[in-house]
Amino acid sequence: MLTDAACRQAKPGQSNRKLFDSGGLYLMVLTSGTKSWRWKYSFRGREKTLTLGLYPEVSLRDARMARDEARRQLVGGIDPGAEKRVVKVSRTRQPTDSFEQLARAWHEARKSSWSTRYGKQVLERLENHAFSLLGPSRVGEITAPMVLEVVRRIEAQDKLNMARKVRMHISEVFVWAIASGLATTDPAAMISRAMKSATTHRRPAAITIEAARAVLQQTEAREGASSTVLLASRLLALTAARPAMVCQADKREFIGLDGPEPLWHIPAARMKLTRDKQRDAAHDFLIPLSLQAAATVQAALAIAPQTPWLFAGIGDRRKPISDSTLSKLYRIAGLEGVHVPHGWRSSFSTIMNEQCALQDRIDDRKIIDLMLAHAQPGVEPIYNRAAYLPRRRQIAQAWADMLMQGLPPPESLIA
Repeated sequence: MLTDAACRQAKPGQSNRKLFDSGGLYLMVLTSGTKSWRWKYSFRGREKTLTLGLYPEVSLRDARMARDEARRQLVGGIDPGAEKRVVKVSRTRQPTDSFEQLARAWHEARKSSWSTRYGKQVLERLENHAFSLLGPSRVGEITAPMVLEVVRRIEAQDKLNMARKVRMHISEVFVWAIASGLATTDPAAMISRAMKSATTHRRPAAITIEAARAVLQQTEAREGASSTVLLASRLLALTAARPAMVCQADKREFIGLDGPEPLWHIPAARMKLTRDKQRDAAHDFLIPLSLQAAATVQAALAIAPQTPWLFAGIGDRRKPISDSTLSKLYRIAGLEGVHVPHGWRSSFSTIMNEQCALQDRIDDRKIIDLMLAHAQPGVEPIYNRAAYLPRRRQIAQAWADMLMQGLPPPESLIA
């Protein structure tokens, strides 16, 4: 891979030469001494080359980011070279390229690869925090201090995570602009180390089996709590699924509840994935259910109204219960700062990873990650869908046996 020093020190020779970096990116050094960044790629079986800008106006770091942005366009079925030509044509028709115009064009180009919710969040962050200061300015006129001013205003509101996200989006817009030939540098990248560090807050969770069991006992002892909410809470604890997955569970997703291998088949459309993956059945997720989890689902089915939802809303039965309904149950039960609904994922991971260490089953760690629907680097999703199902079922059953020790059957939660 190239270094900044190698780029600076590259001298022209008797013929043009290429200094290769990685991923098809290289620095072309002409006999005239001109240096330009180029990216070699293939689109629909044809080898192509995309020029990303001149060095040193476009730094090594910016060239790599431009390559990555072009690669994302390629993955989305867009020819980066054709995209660049389209942008250049539009540029000749419009004398000013404001940051807001460019940001909206970037958002339009990328949103098909995002979930609807995430796409909306990205645009709202830019509209609420970036456009007022940067919006009218041409991208070539925006400097690092200007971006830092945007960030400082957000930090002044003690919204450090929001400041980090807005800076990231501004940087992504500039990287896209570099790949499209509309900018040569990314001023947002220059300020990352000048930002205040955001303190990460871990969701509170019980990390011993005794504490986890006590959490469940405490929530289920709450007088006046809805049977629907209590059953949802128990299924959440038994499966360690994301709260939204449980709250929005469809009755038709549960298979073989009376058999030896009950299963919860969650469509990709309901998973925490990008929009293109949500449309691909290869990303469906399977959760082997323990006997206790299957019994909990059956108890919920017995009281569920005639709607698709396993856990219908309390006020409006046409909608599922919400995450906030579960959170309220835990707060009222006196668990604020002790355990939250999402904390069951941490509880399951911590306790079962400890068990696999005690049993010298180190390979179980990746299986536990898979059960939590954590991305597996280098592993195809279609393989993840059904990988290690027998062992996943054993781990789910072991977790349920430990957690449910001494607790009554799910039917006891029905008022």
